[in-house]
Amino acid sequence: MESPIESLTRSAPSWGAKMAFGETIDVGGRQVTPAALVIFGFGGGGGSGKWPQRGGLPEGEGEGSGGGGGGYVLPIGAYVNGPNGPKFQPNPVAMIMVSVPLVSAAGWALARIITAARSSRR
Repeated sequence: MESPIESLTRSAPSWGAKMAFGETIDVGGRQVTPAALVIFGFGGGGGSGKWPQRGGLPEGEGEGSGGGGGGYVLPIGAYVNGPNGPKFQPNPVAMIMVSVPLVSAAGWALARIITAARSSRR
């Protein structure tokens, strides 16, 4: 029997573009290919062994394992095939969601730069 880690490792290379771009569909005579931001991660652990005698505690024996994973998919838009070729049509709500962390980080960095510049003048 194949372990879950081996199964994930074997299938991971096919996840890239296949997960980010959906199947092309026909909508109103135009071909539409959905696009998404795909983020995922997995982790695992394990263990075994015996612990030596510690104080008043008996010798321990151990075994353990664990694992988990998660993912996030944000539809950012679609490529719509038109008379002049494919054109990206963004999803405005998703674009705002994606830009909020970037704008926040830029504001934080700018505040730090201004604080450093003011303190160096003194």
